[in-house]
Amino acid sequence: MFLVRAIMIGDVVGDPGLEVLEAKLPGLIREYGADFVVVNGENSAEGFGMTELTLKRILAAGADVVSSGNHVWEKREFWPLLTGEPRMLRPANYPACAPGRGWVTVKKEKENAPGSPISWLVINLQGREFMPVVDCPFKAFDAIAGEQKNTAGPDSLPPEGGAGDSPDTAKPLLLVDFHAESTREKETLAFYLDGRASLVVGTHTHVQTADERILPQGTAYITDLGMTGAGNGIIGMDTQICLNRAKTQVAYRMECAKGDGIIQGVIAEINPETGKAVSIKRINQ
Repeated sequence: MFLVRAIMIGDVVGDPGLEVLEAKLPGLIREYGADFVVVNGENSAEGFGMTELTLKRILAAGADVVSSGNHVWEKREFWPLLTGEPRMLRPANYPACAPGRGWVTVKKEKENAPGSPISWLVINLQGREFMPVVDCPFKAFDAIAGEQKNTAGPDSLPPEGGAGDSPDTAKPLLLVDFHAESTREKETLAFYLDGRASLVVGTHTHVQTADERILPQGTAYITDLGMTGAGNGIIGMDTQICLNRAKTQVAYRMECAKGDGIIQGVIAEINPETGKAVSIKRINQ
């Protein structure tokens, strides 16, 4: 039995986040021998939303798929890329008429096992507690998982190197980014997906939790990956501006904090034959 390794990285916040991602992610991929990487990029453009340039920088740093959340809509000029770039996701439980896609299947060869591509299914979902009104994330997952029983779906990407389908890659390894505010809602979805997803992670709060674990049916889980950005601010944003907003209740324009960056996320080991996770470890550098 061989294992595959997936890295998922928390919300990239502005230029400080992009800079530390570019500096650290390639080394993390090498250090852990990562086979697949998902990065949440929804705050990469000055802390709110994304641009074509920030997306390119995240992909160039080593991301195979870029996930997002409620802030992905901040910059309207980015919306065409939600549809045009298949590796860019928005939460799947927005109405179908919204731009973009909420899931993608990617086939990628394991570096030391050429000729046997691993199929990865990444699903981006958004919570409903204390968040903008969206469709049910539980039903959205079930609808996507149901499609996977019969087809790779319209969001499937071809395997690297042009390798064809093989029986051992028919069932993809399923990774979920659940962009949500409520800890209870995140844990509830994780237990709902236990045994069906290989790895379920929470994003959005920018504060890394210490509850990484393997659930009873083999799903790796953490409530929040944390963030990738300036470590001496308040969730990546300028401390004084956050203090002024809290004291005065005036919506001063937010700006990213400056200073040394941190990169946070997880690395999970997965048995590709069963789809079960065997380990999960926090990344915090």
